[in-house]
Parts: sequence; C-alpha cells; structure tokens
Amino acid sequence: MKYTLMHQSIKVAEVKLNSSHAIDEIIEIYDEARLPIGTKTPDGKLNIRMLNAWWQNRRIPLSRSGLKDHLEKEPFLTPDVLQMKSWGLSLSDHYWMNPVNNPLNWKDINFFDNPFSEDVGNMLLGKKHSGNLDLVSPDNTSDGWLKKKWKIINDERCLVKAGSAAFYQEPYNEVIASLIMTRLGINHIPYYVTQEDDFPYSVCANFVIKETELVSAWYVMQGTKKPNHVSVYEHYITCCEIHGITFAREEINKMIIVDYLVMNEDRHQNNFGLIRDARTLKFIGIAPIFDTGSSLCFDQPTHIMGSTKKLTCKPFKNNHEDQLKLVKSFDWLDLEQLDGLENDIRNLLSNSFYIDEARKERIIEILQMRIEKLKKYVEHYHPNDDKINLKNEVEKNIAYSGK
Repeated sequence: MKYTLMHQSIKVAEVKLNSSHAIDEIIEIYDEARLPIGTKTPDGKLNIRMLNAWWQNRRIPLSRSGLKDHLEKEPFLTPDVLQMKSWGLSLSDHYWMNPVNNPLNWKDINFFDNPFSEDVGNMLLGKKHSGNLDLVSPDNTSDGWLKKKWKIINDERCLVKAGSAAFYQEPYNEVIASLIMTRLGINHIPYYVTQEDDFPYSVCANFVIKETELVSAWYVMQGTKKPNHVSVYEHYITCCEIHGITFAREEINKMIIVDYLVMNEDRHQNNFGLIRDARTLKFIGIAPIFDTGSSLCFDQPTHIMGSTKKLTCKPFKNNHEDQLKLVKSFDWLDLEQLDGLENDIRNLLSNSFYIDEARKERIIEILQMRIEKLKKYVEHYHPNDDKINLKNEVEKNIAYSGK
C-alpha cells in the first residue's frame, strides 16, 4: 500500500509499505530537507535501510514489559499494526504516514492538538478492558521497556511510567534525580509520583510541543561518519556543532555527573539528544535531561545495594569512573547545594508501599557516598592529571543504540 511520509502538513516522500508495514520502496521524494535525521548516508544520499530502521524504531519494542503477554491475548495487535492504527503519529516529533488513497489532515489527527485514547496505554499497564478498543493513541509509538502511557492532565500531554517488581523504585528515582538537578541548576524535566491501584508511577509533562521535536543522539550521529581515531563522546560533540549547537559539551558533562551521582545504568543514545524547530528545521538546543529511573541500584536486593562490581553505564563508557574522566571542568558544580537532600528523599519515599525502611535508608546512604566520592574527585582534580591515552579512549567506547 502507498503512503505519503508527512512532516506535519508537508509531504516528504511517497513510499510503499509491505504486509508487515515496513518500507519496501521509496517511490518519490518531495522535500529532501525534511527527511528524518539519520536516514541519509554521510554522503547525503537517502538510504532505504536507514529510513526503514527509523520507521520501525517508532514501534513499541517487543522488550516492553508485559507486551508479549498482551500480544498472546490480542494476536491481531502486533506492534506494526498498532503503529499504523495511529498512522505512526508521535508526541516526540511530527512525522506520520498519510494513506495515499484516503488522505487525512494533520490538524485533525495530531496528538498535540487533539484528544487521544488511553485504551492502549491502560492495556499495556495491565488494566482490564471491555468492548472495542480505541487504538488511536501515541502509546503505539512510545519506546522503552517499562510499562507506560500518555495521558492528558490539566490540558498537558504527560507521560505516566511504571516501575518494575519487586521494589517499583524507578518512579521515585526519577524524582530524586529531579531534586538533585534542581539544586544543582541543571536543565531537566521535573517528575512527580502518583499512585494508581496501589502502584507508583512517575509523571512528567512532555517537553516537545507542536513547534518543536526531539532528535535523539543516535540519529544526530548517523548522518556523519565517525573517524576511527575519534571517540563516540567527541564525535557526538562534533555532530552537535555541525548542527549549530556549540554548547553541547557543557550540557553533556552535566548529564554525565548526574548519572554518576545516581549510578544510572541506562543512559542510552535514545534518551538524550537535541531539540529542533519543526518549522524552520533549525536545531535550537539540548533536550533537558529525562529518563533517569534505572538508577540507585533499583533492581538489586537491599543487602547488596551499592556494589559497583557489576555496575555498567552508557553511553560513552562502560563504567562511571571512566565516563567521569570525560569531564574537564567542574567550575560550575557546587555540591554543597545537595546538603540536606536526605530529608527530601525520606519525605518522598515515605509514600512507598514497596520500599521498606531499611531500603529507604540504604538509598540515602548510597547517594551520600556518591556525593562524597565526587567531592573528593573534584577536590583533587587537575586538568593535566588525567590525560587519557587516545588509543584507550577510543577502544573503551560504548556506543549503545538500544531503548
């Protein structure tokens, strides 16, 4: 079947989709400038493999918690079918597929201006449903492995995300990271915790609006070939500069420090990136920090929490100590601003049904240890003390594209 790849109301390309709703053929390109970032080769040519990978990455990943169980109950609801039920629309950007034989209008269907169903999100959260499902939802294109749904709260598009058994700690970790970044003056998305059916969920407002869109770091880097002698970290900084973002290093370094403090294990290349003006296509800034729930030993039994023997990190190095060495200036950092943070955390965790007192205190203890460890590192840091051998720098790269 033929579809027009659209960017808002602008035709980008006509494509043919096969029975699995993958892109089989590029029939015609209407607006080359509006082709999705990361779908062209470094020499500027549209690549059908890269375009199809971009399109299929807009589907709910099969790794989503509980998805396989739901697919067994509703076998007709495969990720590709769900994607097409809402024409590939997202709340992260403005791309979608318009049926050539039955064209639609962006203004009538986009999720920034129009209401949407919560049926898919509720189903994926494990809630029972009766009757016919309304499948027109931005949940059809949400990424990540944790259960989540989009919800309109006080006229804001908000992402509601669950935690994982047995402690359901991730929603609280999002708020703890928010508390840290607020005190340190770091640009981020604020989170709060709500309870539904005795389970905690983190809630944050969408930072993408109908005039902007998120381009993940993975796609930012796809259009520029990385030289073998350049690290992934430096390559990303260079790619940002190519797009006119000259202050990326400072903001990425802040992200590295936050991830170090909370022992974040899942800062992959799809949960940070750049913000683009959807009308002019000009890159206008760094995305605020978001998605920091997989941290603070969230899945470890309490008695072994804090062990770093098997702790890994992303996206530039595979351990936090090596990643911290990428930061060359701490002039902006005032860790004294985190004094008294433990009181805010105790107050936050007092509402948890799944985190007992021993675990609450261990979370606070671990965070205080990380703060003290970072203080000592900064106190003894000198720019000339950690000249990293270039060969080792590149060999230790971690370039993770997973969700």
